[in-house]
Amino acid sequence: MATFTESDINRNQSERLRNDAVRLMRQTDEKTSQSQRDAGRRLGERLTDLTFWRNELNTELEKLLSEYALLSDTRRKTNKALQDLDPPLHIAQECLYHRESRQGINKVHDNVEKSLLTEVDNLRNSQEKLKMCLDMIDKQLSDLRACQHALQEDIIYKESTLEIDTVCHKLSNFSRAINYFDGIEKYDPTISSIETWSRATSLRINKSQEERGKSAQLRSNTDTLINSVASLTWNSWSGTNNALNKRSSEMCEAKNNMQLHLHKTQQEIFDIERNIDLLRKAIQDKANPLKVAQTRLEARGHRAGLEQCKDFAHVRLVQEVHEIQESINVLHRKLKDAEGQHQHLLQTKANLESNLKKKVNALFIDREKCMGIRRSFPVDSLIKY
Repeated sequence: MATFTESDINRNQSERLRNDAVRLMRQTDEKTSQSQRDAGRRLGERLTDLTFWRNELNTELEKLLSEYALLSDTRRKTNKALQDLDPPLHIAQECLYHRESRQGINKVHDNVEKSLLTEVDNLRNSQEKLKMCLDMIDKQLSDLRACQHALQEDIIYKESTLEIDTVCHKLSNFSRAINYFDGIEKYDPTISSIETWSRATSLRINKSQEERGKSAQLRSNTDTLINSVASLTWNSWSGTNNALNKRSSEMCEAKNNMQLHLHKTQQEIFDIERNIDLLRKAIQDKANPLKVAQTRLEARGHRAGLEQCKDFAHVRLVQEVHEIQESINVLHRKLKDAEGQHQHLLQTKANLESNLKKKVNALFIDREKCMGIRRSFPVDSLIKY
C-alpha cells in the first residue's frame, strides 16, 4: 500500500509538472512570437520614417541642385556683364584721350566732354557694384555647396540604414543568416534619440531651404542690378553719342548730306562684314553634319551579303549628303556675292572719304576718331541676357 500510494503521488506530481511545462511552453512561445511581431512592427515603422526622410532629403537636394545651377548661370551672366563693361570704358577713355589733341579754341569743356566723363564714372561704379555682387554670389554658391554636401551625406547614411533595417525586417526564424551574438544586448552603440535624429535631418532641410531662399533673392537682386547697369550704360552711351552728333552737327551743317552717305556706307560695310562672317560660319557648320552623313554611308557600306540593303536609311543618308552639299554650294554663291558687294562698298567709302578730305579737318577727332570707334560697338549685347 505504501508503494502504491507513493506511485500515485509521484504520478500526480509528474502529471502536474507536465501540465505546468506545457502551459509554460505555450506562454513562452506566445510571448516570444508577440515580442518578435512587435519588434518587426517597430522595424517597419522605422523603415517608413527612414523612407519619408530620405524622400524629403532627395526632394530638397533636387531643388538645391536646381537653385545651384540657376545661381551659377546668374554668376556667368554677371561675369559676362562685368566683362562687357570693359569695351565701352576703354572706348570712352580713348575718346577722352583723342579729344585732348584738339587745338586752339576747339579745346573746350563742352557737353561731349562732360558726357564722356560721366560715362567713365558710371562704368567704373557699375564695375564695382558687379564685382561686389560676384563676391556675394561666390559666397552663396559656397553655402549652397555646403548644404549640398550635408544633404548628400545624410542621404548616404539613410540609404545605408535602409538597407540594414530592410534586411533586419526580412529576417525570420528560418533565415540562414541568423546566429548567436552573446551579450550583444549589453552593447549600446546609439548616439542619438528619435527626437535628435529627426531634428538633425529637419535642420539640414531647413538650412537648405533658407539658403535657397537667400539664393533666389540674390538672383533677383542680381538681375535687377544687371538690368540697371545695362540701362545706365546704354543711356550713357546714347547720351555721349548724341552729344557728339550734336557737336558735329553744329560744326558742319553744310556737309551733312555727304557725311550721311559716308556714315550709311560704313554702317552697311559693318553689316555686310558681319553677314560675311555669318555665311562663313554657316558653311563651316555644315562640315560636321556632312562628315557624319558620309561616315554613316561609308560604315554601312561594310555590311555583309544581303545586308547591303538599299533601305530607307540608305536612301535618306544619300539624300542628306546631296542636301548638305547643295546648301554649301548655295552658301558659297551667296558668300561670293556678299564679298563682291563688300568690295563695292569699300570702293564707295574710299570715294566719299576722298571727297571729304578737305572738309573734315575740324571734324576729324569727334566724328572720325571718337564716333568711329563708338559706332561699331555692339551695345545691345549688354542688355540681351
